[in-house]
Amino acid sequence: MKSKLNLNWEVVDRARESARKIAEDTQVFIDRHTTVTVERTVCRLLGIDDVDEFGVPLPNVVVDNIKKGNGLGIGAAKFIGNAMIETGLNPQEIAEKVSKGEIDLTKLPMHDEFEIKMAINKIATEMVNKIKANRKVREDYLAEFGDKKGPYLYLIVATGNIYEDITQAVAAAKQGADVIAVIRTTGQSLLDYVPYGATTEGFGGTMATQENFRLMRKALDEVGEELGRYIRLCNYCSGLCMPEIAAMGAIERLDVMLNDALYGILFRDINMQRTLVDQYFSRVINGFAGVIINTGEDNYLTTSDAIEEAHTVLASQFINEQFALFAGLPEEQQGLGHAFEMNPETENGFLLELAQAQMAREIFPKAPLKYMPPTKFMTGNIFRGHVQDALFNMVTVLTNQRICLLGMLTEAIHTPFMSDRALSIENARYIFNNMKDLGDEISFKEGGIIQKRADEVLNKAADLLCEIEKEGLFKTLEQGKFAGIRRPIDGGKGLDGVVEKENGYFNPFIELMLGGDR
Repeated sequence: MKSKLNLNWEVVDRARESARKIAEDTQVFIDRHTTVTVERTVCRLLGIDDVDEFGVPLPNVVVDNIKKGNGLGIGAAKFIGNAMIETGLNPQEIAEKVSKGEIDLTKLPMHDEFEIKMAINKIATEMVNKIKANRKVREDYLAEFGDKKGPYLYLIVATGNIYEDITQAVAAAKQGADVIAVIRTTGQSLLDYVPYGATTEGFGGTMATQENFRLMRKALDEVGEELGRYIRLCNYCSGLCMPEIAAMGAIERLDVMLNDALYGILFRDINMQRTLVDQYFSRVINGFAGVIINTGEDNYLTTSDAIEEAHTVLASQFINEQFALFAGLPEEQQGLGHAFEMNPETENGFLLELAQAQMAREIFPKAPLKYMPPTKFMTGNIFRGHVQDALFNMVTVLTNQRICLLGMLTEAIHTPFMSDRALSIENARYIFNNMKDLGDEISFKEGGIIQKRADEVLNKAADLLCEIEKEGLFKTLEQGKFAGIRRPIDGGKGLDGVVEKENGYFNPFIELMLGGDR
């Protein structure tokens, strides 16, 4: 791609190399540890589901049993495989017996390691093949209907009731939405378990459960067949259950997942050790399942000034890119995030926004970038808000953003009505069509405001990444260099769920998904 910004590619390469070393250094820690969530995910991928008589998910029951017996360091898969050989039961039947107190997995006699791995790999391979088949269903739909060339119109539903969400999602698809994001209920990211079944109560969103995923996927497939378009489904793969939700999404064929390496640390006060271990396995699963991840750099600009802290967004994009590559998640599935969040009173603010968006597009040319609309400075004035969204849509099409979360004129007033969504889609379609090729027709003034702004942000990001490379990511997060938020390495939620691996640790899905046919 020829740079309209006249970017210094030596600085880009320096920033990317620093980010690679940061991720590589952190990966050493990740590879030495597992978490309760990673092991619950292994249980789910081995077919363990449902809840016990008290409503506790069986993956939690199994992992709690192993943790109580101090066995988590060798992995849940080894204990489940051993129990399969000892009892002749399948993983679901074993989990049910554990829940009734009839089996203690850590007290069964241990069988030959080779036999255990053979037993587990048979079931693990069946699940991997199911996920491959899901990926092929998506690919077959896209081959039949074709895929959209311009920005995907990304719309949100957030009623709290999965059945009402479906009604709204179907309406949004008929109005023109390409991606439906089911917002997760407030606080779910802090639950150390995944709720079970279809849910009808939620605040600000709907519970992320496997049954809710299944119901929405079925509804979008039906309306997609009616419309002759494939409608992508998005949910939130973050929080204390990050890899579990990735597994549920892979099983139910979700297409897009919010999945950031740092978001939970900064904005939900989840322990950094826990989050960094969990994000790795979640991204291995998403990469294998063909899921596009969306990262959360836009959130930095809700707590920090979008002009002063723009370089932290770019630095985080570089870091997220490298963590994703370490997990086998290709650039084409990295929906790196950014946002149109500068104060609208800023002189030439549109030029600065254009510089930031064009810079992201040029530095990450293969990434399906996710662009977020103005929210921080929306006031409830719907007329001004609609204009702000129109300017956002203009930057979207001028810089070839791929995933466009549509702004709502009623932002800061209430959860959008279906009519609000219709107006937002009309706004975007008008601008995307009317300005379709304008980005290819224009160039930027040599040494002008836009080029100078991009150069400034790039250099500050490269310098920040160099600092992080020297300090290490953990110390950087403790110092509050992202979003101005400090997090201690031994603080936050979920640290007690982090366990150092022992000799003989076994997780079949890392090898099967990273080494398998993509």
